[in-house]
Amino acid sequence: MALVYLREFDNKVRFAIWRIEESAEDLIGRLQLDDREKAVLNRLNKGKRTLHWLATRVLLRTMLDTPGYINCPSDENGKPYLANFPQRISLTHSFDYAAVMMSDRGEVGIDLELVKPKILRIADKFMKAEELEVVGKDHIEKLYACWCAKEAVYKLQGNKGVSFKDNMTIRAFDFQDQGVLFLELAAPDRKELFKVYYEKFQEYMLGYVTEGQL
Repeated sequence: MALVYLREFDNKVRFAIWRIEESAEDLIGRLQLDDREKAVLNRLNKGKRTLHWLATRVLLRTMLDTPGYINCPSDENGKPYLANFPQRISLTHSFDYAAVMMSDRGEVGIDLELVKPKILRIADKFMKAEELEVVGKDHIEKLYACWCAKEAVYKLQGNKGVSFKDNMTIRAFDFQDQGVLFLELAAPDRKELFKVYYEKFQEYMLGYVTEGQL
């Protein structure tokens, strides 16, 4: 694995992106897996899904800088968490990359996506008509910034019942290679305005968000 991007913020929030270059066997050799984790690994289809799962765990070990066992299960909503460390985490992966965001003070969310034209076909599945009117329905990179923002907030809030289209609204913004946008979450148990950061990373789009300000 090669660390290709690391950002650290003053308030003890950081994220890292790694390029996956090892085999599954190489990655397993860097981990301590209990029976539950081995069962999870066996249920995954061999190939990228296995590499993604393993790579995020190796990256967690690197960021926590510990030789000890890291217990990283998922809660009833599928949100991963650290059972034996105090930090809050969010995991993402796309093709040859894996990324981890970590905070010492509150929940976080991160998403990494390879930019492809297919998003034009599904934009109305995750964006309201009024959002598309102000954001634009033909700007591929801008739509990916919106998708990554919604995915990052979804991961932060942790409730799998939240809908990208029905419960999240992105305000109008001017797209840049690196910028911010504002997303309104209107879920039954949570209403909040989030400041979401996005940026182009090679041929990918990255979105990330924290509780409070970076």
